[in-house]
Amino acid sequence: MVDAFLAVLQRPNFLAFVIIFLWGFYIMVTRYNLVKKLIGMYLVQTSVIFFLVSISAKKGATVPVLLSTTEPVQAASYANPLPHVLTLTAIVVGVATLGVGLALCAAIYREYGSLDEEEILKKLE
Repeated sequence: MVDAFLAVLQRPNFLAFVIIFLWGFYIMVTRYNLVKKLIGMYLVQTSVIFFLVSISAKKGATVPVLLSTTEPVQAASYANPLPHVLTLTAIVVGVATLGVGLALCAAIYREYGSLDEEEILKKLE
């Protein structure tokens, strides 16, 4: 347990990721306004992007392009491109999800006159 605590103190960006993720999840679960739920969802998505950026950082690494085929490949000297690709994908998916969510909120407000989840459920019954 002490080792885990010391590891968190050495990498405060992981602690920030957890705090932002839990804050967004808390907002999504406890709020009844649909726009506030979208804000919580966006915080969760942003924390995942922050996590991917945090784990992809590597000191002294270069781009994974082979310049010479005569030397053996030293994998430790190259940066892993997968977290970068996942980060770009997460950004695109996050923006698209937020746009669709806001469009749905606008349509729900036009139909029911409210964005409060409880009021909408009462009108549906």
